[in-house]
Amino acid sequence: MWNPQTYLEFADHRGRPFFDLLARVGAESPRRVADLGCGPGNLTEHLIRRWPRAALEAVDSSPEMVAAARERGIDAHIGDISAWTPQPDTDVVLSNAALQWVPGHAELMLRWAALLEPGAWIAVQVPGNFEAPSHVAVRELANRPPWSEILGDFIFRTAAVVHTPSRYAELLTDAGCSVDVWETTYIHELTGEHAVLDWITGTALTPVRDRLNDEQWRRFRAEIIPMLDDAYPPRPDGRTYFPFRRIFVVAQVGRP
Repeated sequence: MWNPQTYLEFADHRGRPFFDLLARVGAESPRRVADLGCGPGNLTEHLIRRWPRAALEAVDSSPEMVAAARERGIDAHIGDISAWTPQPDTDVVLSNAALQWVPGHAELMLRWAALLEPGAWIAVQVPGNFEAPSHVAVRELANRPPWSEILGDFIFRTAAVVHTPSRYAELLTDAGCSVDVWETTYIHELTGEHAVLDWITGTALTPVRDRLNDEQWRRFRAEIIPMLDDAYPPRPDGRTYFPFRRIFVVAQVGRP
């Protein structure tokens, strides 16, 4: 269960990769734009402003996120990205920080490339920080008793859920696309008593929270706080610097 309010606490930081991704999409007058994993719709609004004449599809698997997007006036719909198929007039498919949740998403991107018309754009951003100390701390704690028993077969994600930038480039080039792939490590300046925990609570820890009751969640947070503080020590001025690596893929179909 996603919490739009928690997610939006770092809206400015989370939005930066979206704008970096969007800046490399050269579509001028697309007929239809799809935002897959639209979240609460705060970034989808910028797609509407950039391409006001385009038909917009906004899709997310979270009912809470879709409800938040609809409150912004966006005609968002609940949907499974892995089952989504582009309509014939789709000229831009964008997915920002969502495909890491979809197994086999690289093959999914290749399927889109095969269905889209020449000249259409695919733009994807996924986190590449699954071996960062924040994620390592979650895995270590989840594997300790009693959490290993409480969480059962839960397996926290590793780097294997995304490919290397080179692999994305190879796959889409072989599919007949022109490809622009890069990675960026953002150094986010956070504030607050437990800033990194607050950040991952809105995203990476969502599946953990779903499996715990309120008291268990309180205890889990209490145990992971010193682990995160050790990995990301706050500065005397109260700031915490949080490195976050992201992978970007922009491909134009049929333009090798």
